[in-house]
Amino acid sequence: MADKDRPLVVVENLCTHFPIKTGVFKKTVAYVRAVDGVSLTIRKGETVGLVGETGCGKTTLGRSILWLQKPTSGRVYFDGVDLDKLSDGELRSKRQDMQMIFENPYSSIDPGMRVGGIITEPLQIHNLAGKDELDDRARELLVLVGLDADMVERYPSELSGGQRQRVELARALALRPSFIVCDNPLAHLDVSMQAQLTQMLTWLRDWRQLAYLFIAHDLALVRRISHRVAVMYLGQIVESAETDELFDNPLHPYTQALISAVPVPDPAERDRKVLLLPGEPPSPVDPPSGCRFHPRCNVAVNRCNQSVPELRETDQEGHEVACHLV
Repeated sequence: MADKDRPLVVVENLCTHFPIKTGVFKKTVAYVRAVDGVSLTIRKGETVGLVGETGCGKTTLGRSILWLQKPTSGRVYFDGVDLDKLSDGELRSKRQDMQMIFENPYSSIDPGMRVGGIITEPLQIHNLAGKDELDDRARELLVLVGLDADMVERYPSELSGGQRQRVELARALALRPSFIVCDNPLAHLDVSMQAQLTQMLTWLRDWRQLAYLFIAHDLALVRRISHRVAVMYLGQIVESAETDELFDNPLHPYTQALISAVPVPDPAERDRKVLLLPGEPPSPVDPPSGCRFHPRCNVAVNRCNQSVPELRETDQEGHEVACHLV
């Protein structure tokens, strides 16, 4: 197997449920099924885009893959190692290879620390650099992400949103990881800054053979940066495929609705039909029986509310969909 085709991250039937407790004795009365049976593979040097409505479980899935949120059940293998089998010390060491870029740089960076300390804190935690090396390493990382090396002395309050996001990227790169979960990292930035950071993430991926799980709501951005795309709905993957295949030939009704809502600049397509989904997503506490999308689906049949569709491969190799009608 070629190195680029080797699975780096393998997720098998992952579930992350949060208990709902009530009363004086905090009795568990129900569970929020944030992630409910997700399987996913990410290869070395590959970007997998993850899209879906707010609240569908994308962030929880990313945190569970990194073991920041311990899953309820299922398995995560990183470079062939089952994370559930690792001791706390072994897991801490393994985190050098797995990092995360959080969505909001205003809440994920300590406002009381200088930029240099923020970037080099991972190096200190893992004892990978001496005190005399930290300043040089911080400056190198700032230059790597396109910032002035002298920013090491600044505080986060002196930075713009785009600069903070670059500092967070520099911190994630400090340990030279092979896998990064990018949790909607460009959501709070203007369009020009999004373009710059997208280009930078792509360059870093190709240079260092990084693997990304790229979580976002902007489908145009996801199409530009991803090799493959997975569509998530109410805690489950409903469709996944190579990027161009998924956008050119969406099979699941939910995927079709998402893609139809993407603005198109071509005036000739101004009158194209947009598929509007009725209502709101069901509660993850009490998901519908059968296909979870059937209450909002305009092509659902009786079978859809009776049996759960299996995520299976179609005639197009690598294109998987969970729908009875495909």
